[in-house]
Amino acid sequence: MTTTAISAVPATRPPWRRALLTGGAGFLGSHLCERLIEAGVGVDCADHLSSGSADNIRHLAGHPGFRFLELDVTDPDVQDALDGPYDLVLHCAGPASPADCRDRPLEALDAAGLGTRNALAVAARAGARFLLASTGRVRGDPLGPATPGEAPDDSASDGPGGVYDVTTRFSEALTAAYAVAHGTDAGIVRLFDTYGPRMRADGPESIPVIVEQALAGGPVTVKDDGTGARSLCYVDDVVEGVLRVAASRSLRPVDIGGGDETTVQEIARRVIDLTGCRGGLEFGTAHTPGPARRRPDPSFASELFGWMPTVSWKEGFKRTIDHFAGPRTPGGEYAVTGGPSTGPEEGPGVRVAGDPDRPTGERLT
Repeated sequence: MTTTAISAVPATRPPWRRALLTGGAGFLGSHLCERLIEAGVGVDCADHLSSGSADNIRHLAGHPGFRFLELDVTDPDVQDALDGPYDLVLHCAGPASPADCRDRPLEALDAAGLGTRNALAVAARAGARFLLASTGRVRGDPLGPATPGEAPDDSASDGPGGVYDVTTRFSEALTAAYAVAHGTDAGIVRLFDTYGPRMRADGPESIPVIVEQALAGGPVTVKDDGTGARSLCYVDDVVEGVLRVAASRSLRPVDIGGGDETTVQEIARRVIDLTGCRGGLEFGTAHTPGPARRRPDPSFASELFGWMPTVSWKEGFKRTIDHFAGPRTPGGEYAVTGGPSTGPEEGPGVRVAGDPDRPTGERLT
């Protein structure tokens, strides 16, 4: 697997000895686990696999510095199970998208409240640096403040994105309040459109769906005219940005995301070109409002931490396509062997939820 260097984590003397990753079996969490292990940092990966997948961390099983703990961070007793000691707590547990909140709204609210507070308490007890993985949706539409009647449909309290927006805002407010009240070294990163291997298909225009359609020969479909904007950033760059902020003592929220906007139509065309899909591009007919445009402001991350995305869109798309595709045929075409994991899967040294033969929290060997 190709990764970029972590300038914030020196190879000789990493700033952390052991880290806790909540939600560590998810898309971003698994990449963070991987990068920390490569940097020589021990990792406890806590996840109850409701939205993450054991397959995402299967390649880390057996590593002497890695331990998987199948735990629910909202459990009242979870603090006792997370005994560390830690000097870094990365809190990635919680809903990854509004779709998760539609399916499990109460669990999402618990993750924002009880889960975040438990993770903060673990960090405070150990004197560890705490970093909350939040979302760019907190900032709203960067083109200007919403006025009455112009708020996006999914942001209403009873809309599909209402719970998601509330959970992210509350977890940020809780992190800031806890830091002030208890003197905890806590920070916040707001993540924008991140893509790469192991990402989930969360909607009809998500990159995994577009890639799968192209690999299957097409056609690749986008709704309306495909002009909805995305500010894409490859996951390796996002991981580096997160770890640079983690290595600081900044409490101010920091945007981590790509600076250039790309339309869904352009994403689809790039995937079609890279896969050699002959089915072409098709457009939907029903008009449905797209999400508000949310562009990150990378200036703070750049000025204070020297972070800027380095992986080009072409290289990032190639790596992503290679993940979702099988080996190429002699003629150079992709041979599809299966799509992204949609749930927990059994892998070497990794047990899935509900396995009665291995106790919760067993070390992966």
